[in-house]
Amino acid sequence: MSLPLEGLSAIVTGAGRGLGRAEALELARLGAAVVVNDHGQPGRDGTGRASAGPAEETVAEIRAAGGTAVTHTGDVADHQQAATLVQLAVEEFGKLDILVNNAGILRDRMVFSMAEDEWDSVIRVHLKGHFNTTRFAAAHWRERAKTAGGTVYGRIVNTSSEAFLAGSAGQPNYAAAKGGIVGLTTSTAHALAKYGVTVNAICPRARTRMTEDVFTDVPAPGLDPLAPEHVAPLVGYLAAPAAGRINGQLLVVHGGMVAVVERPRVRAKFDSKQDAFTYDELDTLLTAHFAERERGETFAAVEVLGLRRG
Repeated sequence: MSLPLEGLSAIVTGAGRGLGRAEALELARLGAAVVVNDHGQPGRDGTGRASAGPAEETVAEIRAAGGTAVTHTGDVADHQQAATLVQLAVEEFGKLDILVNNAGILRDRMVFSMAEDEWDSVIRVHLKGHFNTTRFAAAHWRERAKTAGGTVYGRIVNTSSEAFLAGSAGQPNYAAAKGGIVGLTTSTAHALAKYGVTVNAICPRARTRMTEDVFTDVPAPGLDPLAPEHVAPLVGYLAAPAAGRINGQLLVVHGGMVAVVERPRVRAKFDSKQDAFTYDELDTLLTAHFAERERGETFAAVEVLGLRRG
């Protein structure tokens, strides 16, 4: 019986621990040969001495299960090291088919307290890291498509976050980076579609070292609803031929649930009654609109709580 990813090769960044590890194991289980990338720094804030240990442990686990994997310990936020990562996949397996961007760090702070380096470092690893690997993978697929005179097989799965969707108050750097990743995803999806490549993003919710101070409850016996293993199957599916029609999408996933996020829609529209809006006209239209909306949301919340009076 053939596996859905048999004969394909993949890169998973940040695959030494947590979500990336679970995703690398899943891709290998489905038949892909995997380049396991992890810079190996022990601190979730990107500090500490880099180590090959985490990546090597994931590779050993894949090989022990009969799969094929190699290690890459470079920093994907470094442009040249990202280039060598893609080159390694091509040299080892003949081509690259799948790229899963997962590597990231946290440096949480309220916006009024955040230092410049706390902003820069998170944007660098998440957003620039996603761009770097995407840039070299995209060039690889474009060149192959030109040589073949047609489309090629290519899949990118990026990692955004619900912090972008909801606006996490203590994570302005992280939320901004994850929002930028969605923009990168949709732009790249349009650019690479003609070559046969799909690009999608996920917002995973999982218990990892990145979220250890968010999900503090003790899981019940059995598979934790917030285990990374709930996220990995969606990544495996999006990487597979079966998902060929899915492109430029954002999906939330956790605990046996997948939700497809709709693109923003216009909620209300106002037209000026003269050549251009005046302050007074905008005050009349928009102030009333948001006041009414606030009343409606408050009423809905009261109903949900069962406090509505007859």
